[in-house]
Parts: sequence; structure tokens; C-alpha cells
Amino acid sequence: MAFNDLLRQLGGIGRFQKAQVTLIILPMLLMASHNTLQNFTAAVPPHHCRPPASANLSRDGELEAWLPRDGQGRPESCLRFTSPQRGLPFPNGTEANGTEATEPCTNGWIYDNSTFPSTIVTEWDLVCSHRALRQLAQSLYMVGVLLGAIVFGHLADRLGRRKVLILSHLQMAASGTCTAFAPSFPVYCAFRLLSGMSTSGIILNSMTLNMEWMPIHTRAYVSTLAGYVFSLGQFILAGAAYAVPHWRYLQLLVSVPFFVSFVYSWFFIESARWYASSGRLDLTLKALQRVAQINRKREEGAKLNMEGLRSSLQKELTMGPGSASALELLRHPALRRLFLCLSVLWFATSFAYYGLVMDLQGFGVSIYLIQVIFGAVDLPAKFVGFVAINHLGRRPAQIAALLLAGICILANGVIPQDQSTVRTSLAVLGKGCLAASFSCIFLYTGELYPTMIRQTGLGMGSTMARVGSIASPLVSMTAELFPSMPLFIYGTVPVVASTVAALLPETLGHPLPDTVQDLEDRRRGKPQRQQQEQQKQMVPLQASAQEKNGL
Repeated sequence: MAFNDLLRQLGGIGRFQKAQVTLIILPMLLMASHNTLQNFTAAVPPHHCRPPASANLSRDGELEAWLPRDGQGRPESCLRFTSPQRGLPFPNGTEANGTEATEPCTNGWIYDNSTFPSTIVTEWDLVCSHRALRQLAQSLYMVGVLLGAIVFGHLADRLGRRKVLILSHLQMAASGTCTAFAPSFPVYCAFRLLSGMSTSGIILNSMTLNMEWMPIHTRAYVSTLAGYVFSLGQFILAGAAYAVPHWRYLQLLVSVPFFVSFVYSWFFIESARWYASSGRLDLTLKALQRVAQINRKREEGAKLNMEGLRSSLQKELTMGPGSASALELLRHPALRRLFLCLSVLWFATSFAYYGLVMDLQGFGVSIYLIQVIFGAVDLPAKFVGFVAINHLGRRPAQIAALLLAGICILANGVIPQDQSTVRTSLAVLGKGCLAASFSCIFLYTGELYPTMIRQTGLGMGSTMARVGSIASPLVSMTAELFPSMPLFIYGTVPVVASTVAALLPETLGHPLPDTVQDLEDRRRGKPQRQQQEQQKQMVPLQASAQEKNGL
């Protein structure tokens, strides 16, 4: 449609696009840190009961006399003897201990601080009968991400991408910093929820603002670049957590930089496409002329006028500013079909992804090493995904990523537990496929929804992703029934979702739709009109005045 030609006329990928894309994407380096931060700030170190205050721990063997042993001869984490059992042989750690009376850890716990000197677990004793609170904190963060997707996605279509992005940066900086100074666990959870909300606001509006300022042929590049920056953030988290193991300092380290991004985000230029879809043609003209000036295309910018824009962007101007209601996703058949299919894809990707990445301690190796490996696999996975997106199309790439991820996870469910190397390799491969799926679905969703409701659609997609991330920890509880049951569930869901992706239309090389009518045209199949539009985008705008007036 016409807007792509306007962008090319004003410089295409000029200085403005390069600078704004870079500054918008830069804070995403720390997005991954906040999403999986609790792998480190809520790590559970080895621990055991603290003996009564009357115990003389300076005596040899006094501590061991209070500690029962489990089947592997290790001290029990949540039980102690009611009275010291001195002189008991512990060759296997089992026989003698089962006959003596035990009790819960009434005097607290002693933690092994060699790896993690301080976490929220050790500070607030989130172990044994309180261990569920650790998962509650992460679930509340994901609830915040869900709420942010709903609230900020809708606000962005009402108020604009730039304003909501500025607000999200400020909220992330303030809530993340306050989390580091939380005096109690409930206060910690409250600020983590606010951080989750701002995470959605930053990611969704960053992707949309970039997409709406870039020409068609560059959208996949920008989406992939954002994905790589997000993956780099996983390396940063591993290094930061290793260098700053104290949870409060680590929390502060990944939060304070957002004050910087909050300041410079005021200089971003609002999406001219959003201005047009909101009927604010005067602001559309100002934004385009400012971009032309930055891109050193002053003459082209000076040729723009209200009458020409009104003619070029007729469809955007016919969309009322109140048309971006989330209810439109269910009211209109074309939007409803997109919404239902994309909801399944978002849910499945996030559900399986967080089922893998939020239990790094379960791999039995260094948590820092696993974090680096999980980050490293994203690099080749997203490159392969990028090639598939640009050469095979969005739909085949999405289907392949979900299908391969599901197969890897399902295969992990039938491999014996003692083959840890094979199991870890399959988990890493599955995680890479899911990372590629995330990169694809962000781009795919933005290209499928029309401008009038694009941000709301992305917000609702992110909402379904958050539902998946909240449901994911609950599935791990099924391991009590059958050890491999969680993996079978985590693997089946993306396999089923890959069949749903086949119902969506392809968007490779197609202009961004602006109205619901564009969706109807695409659904009913009007190849002649599409071909004409694509040919028009390939014609240089300087060719003739008649072509410019027909934009």
C-alpha cells in the first residue's frame, strides 16, 4: 500500500531508521535478564535444618548428630532429629535414621552460600513448606507480563506507540530498582508484577514502532536483529549473575540502565502510520517531514502536503480512532480467524519455552554454563529461522520451528534419565527451535493484523503467551504421577500448534494490511490487485508525477 512507497521516497533505510531502530532495540539486551532473572535471584542452594540454640556446634560431629540422611546419604533438607543421635554409623545414610523421631526445621536453616551468597530463598527462607512461594513470585511476574500485554497493547493503539514505550521504560526502571530494596517478600512480589507489566510494554511497542517505520523488505531483518539482541541478553545475564551473585545487587544491575533508555526514548518519533490510522493527518505530515530532514531528503519532504497525503493514505484516514477495540478481534470473521489461530501459536511457543528454561538447576550441571548454552543455541537457531522466513516464507518457518521443538521434547520423554548428555542436547535443540518460533511469530503477527488493530493484536498474542508461561509451571507437578509426563505435555502442545499454523495465510513480500477490507481481499484471493500493489512498490517514485499522485 502507499505508506511503503512514502518511506522509500523519504530515504528507505536512512539515518533515522538506523538510529531509532538501534536505540529501540538496545534495551532488549536486558529483557531476557528480567524474564529469567529468578533462575539466579531465586536459586535454591543446598540447605539443612539449623540445630536448636542449645546445641554446641563447636563440638566435633555435633551438627551431624542432628541431621537425618536421605537415600543418597545426604543431610535431609527439611527434617532434623528431635534429639542428637551421637555415634550413629552412617555408612549408607539410611538404616539408623529411619527409626529415630524427627521434626521440621523449627529453628530455620543453614545454607551453603559458596555459589549463591544471597538469594530471595535464603533471605526469606522459601524452602520446605514455603517452597511454593518461590514459584509464586515467578508466576506473579508472568501475570504482570500478561496484564501489561492487555493494558499496554490497548493503550498503544489509543495513545500511540511512543508514549506507551516511554512509560514502560520508566516503569521498568522504577519497579526494578524498588524490587532490589524490597523489605519483605510480598513487597518483592508486587514490584516484580509491575516489572512484568513493563516488560510487555517495552517489547510490544519496540517491535511495532520499528516495524511501522521500516520498508517491507527490511521487516524480517529488523525482527531477526531484535531476536539476536534478546539472545545476547542471556549471555549478559550469565556473566552478570556470575560477577554479582548477591540477588539485590544483581537486580539493581539489570534495572538501573532503563533510566537511561527512559531519557532518550523521548526523542523517538511516533509512528506516522499510527497517526494516519488515527485520522491525525497534520501530525502524520510533520513526522514524515522530520524523518525526511534526518535522512537528508529535505526536497522530498518539502513536496509532501496535506492534499497529497489525504489522497495517498485514504484508507488510513477512513479508519476511525475508536476502531481499535480488542472486541473487534472477535466481532469480525477475518480478525476472529487470525486471533484464534495466533492465540494457539503464542500459547504453545511460550508454554513449551518456559517449561524448559525455568528449571536450569534441574540439569545437574553449572547453572551459569547452562545459561550460556541456552543463549548460544539461539544464535544458529535464529539464523536458520531468518533464512527460512525470507526464503521459504513466514508460515513454513513457523510450522517447522514448532514441529521440530515438539519432536525434540517428546523424544526427551522416552530417553532414560541416566543419559544426561543426550537429554540436555535435545532440550537445548528444542529451546533453540522455540526461540526461532518466537522471532517468527512476532514478525508474523505484526504482518497479519491490520494497522488499525495491530498493536492490540500483538498485545492479545502476548497475553496468550503469558497464559502459557503461567500454566507451564503447573504442568511440572504432573511428574508426581509419571516422571516424563511434563515432557509429553510440553512436546504435544507445539506439535498440535504447528498444524494450526497451516491455516494462516502467507505474508512474505506482501504489504502491511491497513484495514479489515485488506484482510478480506487477501482471504478471498485477489491476485491481480496484490500483483499491482507489489509492482507499484517496485517502481521508483521519481518516475512520474502521475505515479506519485496514485500512491
